[in-house]
Amino acid sequence: MSVKVITAAEAAAMIQSNKTVCSQGMGGNDVAEELMLAIEERFLKEHQPEHLSWMHSSGQGDHDSRGLNHIGHEGLLDWIVGGHFAPAPRVQELIINNKCQAYNLPQGVISHMFRDIAAKRPTITRIGLETFVDPRLEGGKLNSVTTEDFAVPVTIDGEEYLHYRHLRKPDYCLLRGTYADERGNISLEEEVAYFEALQAAQATKNNGGIVFVQVKKVVPYGSINVRNVHIPGTLVDYVVPVSDLHNHMMTFDEDFNPAYCGNCRVVISTDSKPLKLDAKKIIARRGAMELMEDSVINLGIGVPEYVGMVAEEEGLRGRLTLSIESGPVGGVPISGRGFGGSLNPDCILDQSTQFDSYDGGGLDLAYLGLAEADRDGNVNVSKFGPKIAGCGGFINITQTTNRVIYCGTMTTGGLKVAAADGKLTITQEGSVKKLVDHVQQVTFSGSFANRTGQKVLYITERAVFELRKEGMTLIEIAPGIDLQKDVLDQMGFQPQIAPDLKEMDARIFRDEPMGLHW
Repeated sequence: MSVKVITAAEAAAMIQSNKTVCSQGMGGNDVAEELMLAIEERFLKEHQPEHLSWMHSSGQGDHDSRGLNHIGHEGLLDWIVGGHFAPAPRVQELIINNKCQAYNLPQGVISHMFRDIAAKRPTITRIGLETFVDPRLEGGKLNSVTTEDFAVPVTIDGEEYLHYRHLRKPDYCLLRGTYADERGNISLEEEVAYFEALQAAQATKNNGGIVFVQVKKVVPYGSINVRNVHIPGTLVDYVVPVSDLHNHMMTFDEDFNPAYCGNCRVVISTDSKPLKLDAKKIIARRGAMELMEDSVINLGIGVPEYVGMVAEEEGLRGRLTLSIESGPVGGVPISGRGFGGSLNPDCILDQSTQFDSYDGGGLDLAYLGLAEADRDGNVNVSKFGPKIAGCGGFINITQTTNRVIYCGTMTTGGLKVAAADGKLTITQEGSVKKLVDHVQQVTFSGSFANRTGQKVLYITERAVFELRKEGMTLIEIAPGIDLQKDVLDQMGFQPQIAPDLKEMDARIFRDEPMGLHW
């Protein structure tokens, strides 16, 4: 059996209107860019296909024109479910303006949904309970034209779950591999991660759909090591060799880096210049004091990334394993548009398998961004005014990890601080308070965390809060900071104050290394 080799334009011409398409990737990793571009070009030229539905677990795009931005046209897209939308502002615009129906669900739930569609079984999980994806809150609906409930609460053996219904099943699947052999066997040997490419192909084929795989080139049958074949040819209908390697970059930042896929290991310098002692480093230093030896950790984007850098400065990194929801275990997570991959990974799992581990409590610690939090300990990272970022893997990670640490400044919008001699000074206060009376959207539920016994900290540059039964409780304050003026007056609510309120460790606010050790 020989595989059918076609161009991206020929693939786009096969996609019919009023059908459901799924795509894979994260940011600029593993994105079938040439296939998506061909769909956009056909639509702009012929106004076909029309009224597509779309499924994706991870956000795909460059915050400008690539990835899912190609489908951000009125009339092309009618319905979408995704885990993350930040990299695709053109799709966000359609959603904000009620030009398509849209749902935001946890990344891991959608990842597992592909696997469940393939196996023809329901998707039932505790992930999402009491957050905005719970139908008793918002049901994951992103605008007023989206009315159908995606999830339904169910009780099994006295335990509450959410049953995520399969409102759409993929008719077409857009995947990316490195090489295809003459029988359509696909390797992902030079890709950053696998995501749920295999599971999406299985779901599409078992739904009677068509699987397209974009590759660098077609090679002779038998030339791919069997251990590198990640998608068997039995699941592949058409192979699309790229006409322009710019549409097959390893990430949207780099053409290729062999240390991302295990083709080599690079030496990571340990004598780099220390980080500037700013608000981010202060927060990361306090966060690093919560690290546990030989732990498996997930670091979110932004301030949490600095925790890893501080651990490196303090000589603690060698006894930590960093893990990313997309699949890599070990190594150093990539920042920017390459997020989702890791430098020098020890192992790369399928994304759905990684979420199996996460959902079952396989992480020891998770450090996430603190965009907005309220008196009940709820956290919002998914929606701000009309802006739709999406939850990504945040809900999976924060609902199932025993120790969760949120990291972020207390205010934003012009905040300036100075640290010296073991003390902190606020030289310019931020214009926006991040600790508010009620968050705009519940991406993390404080009440759910309290019931499940999670240990939760909220670390800012000037104060540390702990989630307790009575709500957000102030437990530490930075030396040099005025409790009323610099903390309480900068909050939208009155927190509980621990009777044994302590000062944060003075070492955090000095330039020299803190001398942390296990």
